[in-house]
Amino acid sequence: MEHIKEHRKEHKDSLDHAVAGWRYALTTQPNFKYHLFLSFCAIFLGIAYQISANEWLIIILMITWGLAMEMFNTLSESLTDLIKKEYDQDAKIVKDVAAGMMLVTAMGAAIIGGIIFIPRFISCLTG
Repeated sequence: MEHIKEHRKEHKDSLDHAVAGWRYALTTQPNFKYHLFLSFCAIFLGIAYQISANEWLIIILMITWGLAMEMFNTLSESLTDLIKKEYDQDAKIVKDVAAGMMLVTAMGAAIIGGIIFIPRFISCLTG
């Protein structure tokens, strides 16, 4: 029985750490807030345009992937700063590649959003 209690405590501690990490990204990273805002916009548009279940799956996957990549970018920058206090070309490469990963993700999300929402928007305009 004690083993089960310890497992529950470890799980709760892990969840607390995960929530703290999410809160850190939300409160300190402007780009995370920007991506979260765009995510809510995509959800609003999905509801307004009544997108299909498959389109919802793609939108939710891209939202999740984009926010996770933004957090990975923050992790990469923080870890690099922890290891290298002064400017270093290799540290710059780590930070630049992580930022590039986020850019690729954002571009993919924008393309997918365009494919899903632009035809509906045009249809509303042309009536």
